[in-house]
Amino acid sequence: MTNQNMEITTDIYLGDSKKELKKLLDNSVDLIVTSPPYADQRKSTYGGIHPDKYVEWFLPISEQLFRVLKPTGTFVLNIKEKVVEGERSTYVMGLIIAMRKQGWLWTEEFIWHKKNSYPGKWPNRFRDSWERLLQFNKDKHFNMYQEEVMVPMGEWAKTRLKKLSDTDKVRDNSKVGSGFGKNISNWIDRDKAYPTNVLHLATECNNKNHSAAFPEELPEWFIKLFTKENDIVLDPFMGSGTTLSVASRMKRNSIGIEIVPEYYQMVKNQLNPVELYLLEPGAKYEKTEPKRRIAIR
Repeated sequence: MTNQNMEITTDIYLGDSKKELKKLLDNSVDLIVTSPPYADQRKSTYGGIHPDKYVEWFLPISEQLFRVLKPTGTFVLNIKEKVVEGERSTYVMGLIIAMRKQGWLWTEEFIWHKKNSYPGKWPNRFRDSWERLLQFNKDKHFNMYQEEVMVPMGEWAKTRLKKLSDTDKVRDNSKVGSGFGKNISNWIDRDKAYPTNVLHLATECNNKNHSAAFPEELPEWFIKLFTKENDIVLDPFMGSGTTLSVASRMKRNSIGIEIVPEYYQMVKNQLNPVELYLLEPGAKYEKTEPKRRIAIR
C-alpha cells in the first residue's frame, strides 16, 4: 500500500457575500459558520444595518447559503439582538421566521456563554454575557458526529449514580406527555456524556486586529460536531479568518468571503492556500499547526 497526500485548500474572495456566493457551486459546502455584522454595529467597517432593514438585507445572502449548502450540511449563525431605546429589537426573531419561509429548518439554538464579559451597569437591564448560535438545516437528516464533542461525566456522576432508585433502572417517560424519556442506569461506568447546548467560552481571541473576532474554540466545536476531515467549511463574513484558520488546522477545506480589503489582506498574509498532509497506512497523527499564509481569488 502506497502513501498518499491529502490536499487541504483555503480559498478567499474579496467582495460582497451576496455577489461572491454566486461563484460557488450548488450543494458544495458541508458547514457554514459565521457571525455577520449585527444591526447598527461595525459602522466604520461594514456601514451598519438598521434593525428595521436587517431581515431585508440578510435574506438574499441566506438564499445563496441555502443554495450552496449540501442537503446533509449545517448552517450555524452567531447573532444577537441589540437594545433599541430601552428594549430588545425583534430583528433576530423576524429573521428566523423569514428564513423558515425560504425553506430553512430552524433545528436548534445554542448559547455562547461569554465567561469573561465586561462588567457594566444599565438602568433597566444587566450586562450581556451570552449570544445566540442558531442552527439551520435544509433537511431533517444531516451529518452530525456527536461523539466528537462528548465531555467528561463530572463529579455529579459519583453521587447521582451511586444509589439508583427503581425508576432510574428503567425508561422513565416524561410526565408532560412529550414522548421523551430517560434511563439513568445507562450511564453507569461511562467516562463521558453528551454536552448541553450551552457553550462556555471566554471572549479573548488571538487576533486583536478585528472589531468582532470570536474565539477559535467556537468554530472548532461546530467543525468537530458537523464535519469530517476533507469536508468544506464556509464563512461568508470571514473577518480576521478565525473559522478558516481552525478549519485548516483540523484538515478541512475552507472558503471565506470578506468585503473589507484590510481584513482580506490580513488573512491573505496569514494562511496557506494549500496544505499537504502525508497519509501513511496505519499511522496515528497528532494535530498540526500549519503556517498561516494564503493566496487570493
